[in-house]
Amino acid sequence: MNKGATGTARGIAAAVPVALFAALAGTALHRQALLVAGVDIYWGTAAALLLLASLQLLLGAWSRSVIPTAVAGIVCYAAIGLLSTGGTGKQLIVADVPGNVWVYGSAGITFVMLLWCRRYGRRPRG
Repeated sequence: MNKGATGTARGIAAAVPVALFAALAGTALHRQALLVAGVDIYWGTAAALLLLASLQLLLGAWSRSVIPTAVAGIVCYAAIGLLSTGGTGKQLIVADVPGNVWVYGSAGITFVMLLWCRRYGRRPRG
C-alpha cells in the first residue's frame, strides 16, 4: 500500500469517532444562548459548526485526502439526524432556528470543507 492510501485509510478510521464526537458535542452546544436586551443570541450554533469545520479540516490536512472529510460529514449528518428524530418530547434537536441551522448547517459546512480540503490532495507544482 502506498503512502497516500495509508493516510486515507487511517483518516477514514479516525473520521467515524471524530464525527460522532462532533455530532454529540455540537448537539449539546447548539442551544447555548446569551440574553442581550431581551433577545436570545444563539452563539452555541456557531460554535458547534466551527467545531465540526475544524475537525473536518484537521482530518483533511492530516490524511492529505478529502475522503476522511467526506466520511466525517456523512457520519456526523446521519448522527444528527438520529438525534433529531426521537419521539415527541424526546428529540435532542428541536425544529426551530438553532436546530435547523445546526442540522442543515452541518451539511453546508461539510461542502465548504470538502472544497477547502481538496487542495491537500494535489501534488505540488515544480
